[in-house]
Amino acid sequence: MANHDRYDDALVEGILADTRTIAMVGASTNLNRPSAFVLKYLVEKGYRVIPINPGHAGKAIHGQTVVASLADLAEPVDMVDVFRSSDAVPGVVDEVLAMPVKPKVLWLQLGVRNDEAAERAEAAGITVIQNRCPKIEYGRLSGEIGWAGVNSRRLSSKRPARLEGFQRLAIGGRKRDG
Repeated sequence: MANHDRYDDALVEGILADTRTIAMVGASTNLNRPSAFVLKYLVEKGYRVIPINPGHAGKAIHGQTVVASLADLAEPVDMVDVFRSSDAVPGVVDEVLAMPVKPKVLWLQLGVRNDEAAERAEAAGITVIQNRCPKIEYGRLSGEIGWAGVNSRRLSSKRPARLEGFQRLAIGGRKRDG
């Protein structure tokens, strides 16, 4: 099993650069919830995000149609991002392992960790990230949060690559295709 206490920046950056489609389990229609603003941020960065929430299936969150479950996905996804409690993760892993095309990554949000479930996903060849937020990691690795005076743990003499629009950075300095 991977060391889930510390992740190499290269691993996280590679995941964020290679991911195109994300299923967000536990996405909320309440726009004040973290899942809603993480969803919006990731969509703005060029990811296709499919919200998963059985109680809101058919509704939209930031223009993205909500799907009831991972089993109801009409297309494969690269990542499953989990906004559920740690004790719900084994059930999510069961759903992930039942998917006809398994995602490359299972990402558990801040405060969400379940080592036993992570071990099962990793045994199936899925990379697992626990207790991290892709929005925060994207901002940190792209240099975006450094503008706010936050220590990103990355030092560079290079200017951040600025893309179109206001303060739009990208992982690896390249624009995401949407």
